[in-house]
Amino acid sequence: MIKNTYPGKFIVFDSLDGSGQSTQISLLRDFLIGRGIEVITTKEPTKDSEAGKKIREVLDKKVKLEPAELQGLFAQDRKEHLDNLVTPALREGKWVITDRYFLSTFAYGASDGLDLDALIDMNENFYEPDQGFILKVRPEVCIDRIDKRGTAKTLFEKAEKLAKVWKTYEILPTKVNNVTIIDGEKSIPEVFEEVKNIIVNKFNIQ
Repeated sequence: MIKNTYPGKFIVFDSLDGSGQSTQISLLRDFLIGRGIEVITTKEPTKDSEAGKKIREVLDKKVKLEPAELQGLFAQDRKEHLDNLVTPALREGKWVITDRYFLSTFAYGASDGLDLDALIDMNENFYEPDQGFILKVRPEVCIDRIDKRGTAKTLFEKAEKLAKVWKTYEILPTKVNNVTIIDGEKSIPEVFEEVKNIIVNKFNIQ
């Protein structure tokens, strides 16, 4: 994978659906802005690319694709995301925080029976994160949170599926540099305190 050599920092949050990464992203964004850092938040899959639109149809169960085809779409969407948004922002010294990146596609793709090393190879020309966070939340807790949203479940929001997905998430820090697993079942402030401390110490933020 490619190291980010630009002045901006690339921070990624991944985990099971319902783990609370969106909340932590908002807290980190506000903290960094308060320290005078320009921040862009984004999300994968994107809504703008043709690949991203097709992915959303699959996740919403409107279209069926083989797992390998779906992963190809994720890689296509990711390339456009990096080329069009992430790289220009990093080049300008901005921090980019993304809600999901290739850590998620590794975990969910492997749960569909695809080879993890092959998935990693598919993403070898993309940036490794400057810091990645995986929030550890039990599948049953995630499902309860999703139910409380009152929204329809997407393709991957089933307890048995999430349990398989988590098995891959657990080993990703041994496969990808700069990735930390954090207990996401603590209170929101406690989780953020851990996130903040890692960011402050790693990047010498005052």
